[in-house]
Amino acid sequence: MSLTLFEPFRAVFYTPFYAAHALGAYEVENVNVNTVTSGAEVTVSGLIAGDTDVTWGGPMRIQYTYDQQPNCAVVSFCEVVTRDPFFLVGRTPNPNFEMKDLLNIQLATVSEVNTPWLCLQEDLRRNGLNPDLVTRVEGNTMAENDAALRAGEVDVIQVFQPFPEQLLADGFGYIWYAAATRGPTSYTTLSTLRPTLERQRDKMLRMTRAIYRTQKWLHQTDVANIANAIREFFPDMPQEMLSACITRYQSLGLWGKNPILPRSGFDRLQASGHSGGLFSTGAAYETCVDNSLAKEVIAADPPSM
Repeated sequence: MSLTLFEPFRAVFYTPFYAAHALGAYEVENVNVNTVTSGAEVTVSGLIAGDTDVTWGGPMRIQYTYDQQPNCAVVSFCEVVTRDPFFLVGRTPNPNFEMKDLLNIQLATVSEVNTPWLCLQEDLRRNGLNPDLVTRVEGNTMAENDAALRAGEVDVIQVFQPFPEQLLADGFGYIWYAAATRGPTSYTTLSTLRPTLERQRDKMLRMTRAIYRTQKWLHQTDVANIANAIREFFPDMPQEMLSACITRYQSLGLWGKNPILPRSGFDRLQASGHSGGLFSTGAAYETCVDNSLAKEVIAADPPSM
């Protein structure tokens, strides 16, 4: 009973997925999951092409795909990252940060994926501000922006962990804004095609149950043990740094306690894509989301890993 699962890239905010593998959650549920690091650009197209059974990634890309291919039949069935994992890190302290502060500085935004900026520009709009007035540095990687901040070449950068933690530890940066504080923004889900979900429903159910059991474990396990469990996925990161990253993400409520994808998180993400011009229509919540497996595993209440 095997499934291929596409991983977009390696990141600490994907901790629950790595924990599921490390704990043997899929094996306990009698499903063999072969994870392939595919690159973010092919997570959804790989489903459509038949190169993978399941992918984890952002519903933003699914919305864009529906805009281009209305009959693509991609569906999210298990939410894992329920809030935005990105941060704004500045060269100088700003403990009383307000969105209007971004109109007066040079901001280096993420180039690897577009969702972080799309969500941030929606934050600006909801504060009555025009995102076009932000002086953005575009096109550089997060590592390049980290170096630019350290060199004093930019004022603020948009990054995910471990960059904020490393900058704080080295005395080169201060967290201005944790995007997770805006509230539910469905960031990462398991997704497949509806025909695949129908044909392989039992496998997908087992997979969802494995994730739910891992979610239970994650929310009742101390950080040191979580970091120790997933350290093989981050061989070049010191254990203390990995623990610090996990601690901050946990404090922000980044990871859901169950696999339900809430409408509020979907709506917030969709609004960001609309206002940012990524797609003109997208698709309805009912088209993009199937919570039936999540509801079934929650009702069964399996034990924690």
